[in-house]
Amino acid sequence: MKTPVEGFSKLSKAEKIDWIAQNCTKDPKTSKQLLEQYWNTDPKVQKLHDEFIENTISNYYLPFAIAPNFLINGDYLAIPMAIEESSVVAAASKAAKFWMERGGFKAEIIGTEKVGQVHFIYNGDTKKLSDFFDRVKPKLLKSVSSITQNMEKRGGGINNIQLRDLSDKIEGYHQLHCTFETLDAMGANFINSCLEQFAKTLREQAISFEAFTEEEKNIEVVMSILSNYVPHCLVKAEVSCPISDLGNSDMPAEAFAKKFVRAVNMAKVEPYRAVTHNKGIMNGIDAVVLATGNDFRAVEAGVHAFAAKDGQYSSLTHAKIEDGIFRFWIEVPLALGTVGGLTSLHPLVKLGLEILQNPSAKELMQIVAVAGLAQNFAAVRSLVTTGIQKGHMKMHLLNMLNQMGATENEKKQLVEYFKSHTVTNASVKEALEKIKK
Repeated sequence: MKTPVEGFSKLSKAEKIDWIAQNCTKDPKTSKQLLEQYWNTDPKVQKLHDEFIENTISNYYLPFAIAPNFLINGDYLAIPMAIEESSVVAAASKAAKFWMERGGFKAEIIGTEKVGQVHFIYNGDTKKLSDFFDRVKPKLLKSVSSITQNMEKRGGGINNIQLRDLSDKIEGYHQLHCTFETLDAMGANFINSCLEQFAKTLREQAISFEAFTEEEKNIEVVMSILSNYVPHCLVKAEVSCPISDLGNSDMPAEAFAKKFVRAVNMAKVEPYRAVTHNKGIMNGIDAVVLATGNDFRAVEAGVHAFAAKDGQYSSLTHAKIEDGIFRFWIEVPLALGTVGGLTSLHPLVKLGLEILQNPSAKELMQIVAVAGLAQNFAAVRSLVTTGIQKGHMKMHLLNMLNQMGATENEKKQLVEYFKSHTVTNASVKEALEKIKK
C-alpha cells in the first residue's frame, strides 16, 4: 500500500478486493482467486458472513473439531472446538476419556453477576454528592425501565447501583458501579444501554439539585461501559479420584500425583510458569468459546485479570492430595451467552450449540470451564511424565509433512514410522528425503 485510500468502506465488495489485490499484493490475480476460494458456495450464507463485520472480503477458516466423551455432572457431551493449534483437541479428548472412567467432571455455578460502570468527574463536596446519589438512585432505575422490562420478565435486570469515590487515584474521579443479571445473554448491549441512560439521567438531575454549587452541578461523564472483569460471574469445575486410580505405564500412581500437585503449585507462585500454565487452560476455553460464537477476547481479559487478583499472576487451577484422594479443580470467571450475537446467526455456531444440547448460559459456563480443566490436566500430565513435545510434535507431524509437500502415500508411511521415533523438523525432513529417494 503506497498511498492512503479514501472511502474504502463505501466501495462494493468487488471494488474492495480489486483495490487490495492491486495495491497490497504482488500477484493480484492469484490473490483474488484465493479470496474467492474461501467464499461460501451458498450466496445467502456468504451474505450473512459478509454482514457480520465491516469491509469483509472473504472468510477466514479455523478447523471446527469435536472432543467426545466428556462426562459432566452425569451427562455425556461431545464438545465442539474451533482452534488451529495441533494437539489441543486430542489432549482434551484424552483427558475426557481418562476422567470418564473415574466418575467424570463435576461443575457448579458460583455466581452470574456482571458489571458496568459510569465513570465521571465531580469536583466538590463528597457529602453532597453522596446525598445527591441517595436521592437520584430511584430515578436512575426508573429511567431505564423501558430497557429492562423484558429482561426483568425473564428474571434478570439490574442488581444494584453503587457510588464509588476514586478521587484519591485521579482528581475528582467517581463512578456508578452497577451490577447486572443478564441470564442467557452475554448482555453487553443491554448493560451499555442502561449505563448510557444512567449517565444522561445523572447529568440532568445534577443540574437541578439545589445543594450543588454551579461548579458541582457540572458533572463530567467521561464514559459509560461494561467491564469484562467479572469476578462474581464465576464457575467451578473439578475432578477427583483415589490416588491408586492415577497409575499408568509412565509413572507409579503416588509419584505421579505428588509430581502433578507440585507442578500446579509451581504455577501458583511463579508468574513465568503461570502464564504458560494458564495459556494451556485457555487453549481449551477459547476453542469452545469460539465454537459457540462468544467473545474470546473478553473472556481472555477477564480470566487473566482474575488470575492476578491477589497481586501476583498465578495459576487458575488447583490440586491437592487429601486422605488418599487426588483433587484437581478450577475456578474461572466466564461471561457467556447462548442467545443474541452470533448464536442465532452463524450456521456453525447454531450447530455447535445444538451438539451441546442447546445449553443455557450457566450450562455453557460449566462446559467451558471443564474444557479448560481437561486441557490443563492433559498438559500437566504430559509435562511431568513424557514431556510435552512427544505428543505435541506427533500431532504436528501432518502439518510439517504438508509444508514439505509430502504425498498421501508418503504421509501414511511417515505417520506409521514416527509412532516409534522422535518427531523433530530435522528428523521428519530426513525421513521424507529417504522415502523420496
